[in-house]
Amino acid sequence: MSALRRPAWWSVALTVAGALLFVRLGLWQLHRADEKEALLRRYATSATAPLQAFDPVASTPPETAYPRVRLSGRYLPGRIYLLDNPKHDALGGVEVYAPLQRAGHERLLLVDLGFLPGNGTDTAPQVPALPAGDVTVQGLYVPPPGVALEMGGDALAQQRTYPKKTIYLDPAQVARDLGRPLYPRLLALDPDPAAIYVRKHTLDFSAMPPSRHRAYAFQWFTFAVAAVVIFLVLHRKRRPRARSSTSRTP
Repeated sequence: MSALRRPAWWSVALTVAGALLFVRLGLWQLHRADEKEALLRRYATSATAPLQAFDPVASTPPETAYPRVRLSGRYLPGRIYLLDNPKHDALGGVEVYAPLQRAGHERLLLVDLGFLPGNGTDTAPQVPALPAGDVTVQGLYVPPPGVALEMGGDALAQQRTYPKKTIYLDPAQVARDLGRPLYPRLLALDPDPAAIYVRKHTLDFSAMPPSRHRAYAFQWFTFAVAAVVIFLVLHRKRRPRARSSTSRTP
């Protein structure tokens, strides 16, 4: 004899659809975790990869690779951008960016010079002057940092002097500020022990690291199990209560 009551068709359909949806979402979260871990491994490997020419990857960089390139050009004098979003130093600090002009090219390449540690105050660190004349630079050709909603509009357009400071580095804002188009990625310079800048570049998955994707996957799988358990509990047969007999005395 079955321990379950015969369920309505819609309750079966709803339970199956819900459980399948939760399982699918859990599998998607696991897939995203694996993707990000693969990107992090690829990024770490790229840091020691052989140098290659910039032109073949300049306009159409590979989606899931980070070429290590070398090129020459000139920094635009005085054009410096500070990302006030410290991640390397408990005392604060800024990530420093400068546009590089390549000879014979209209587009500018935004170069990540590195992180300049702060001193625990609200005053931005003193940024060294950019090198004059032709320079040769090398590093990873990487996507720009993520852009979020910045309250107050274009922060760069509201400033009249350089270096300009922002909490989100939006390449579109930088291009408008310079009046020149930018390459789709930026150049994160290789570490240099002699440089004043700290160059510990990594992909920014702090908001959603692989471990959090796996935690969400466990949560979705738990929802799938819960949907089935609730269905079974609601449709189990209940045992009839035994009637209590009262004895009468003559």
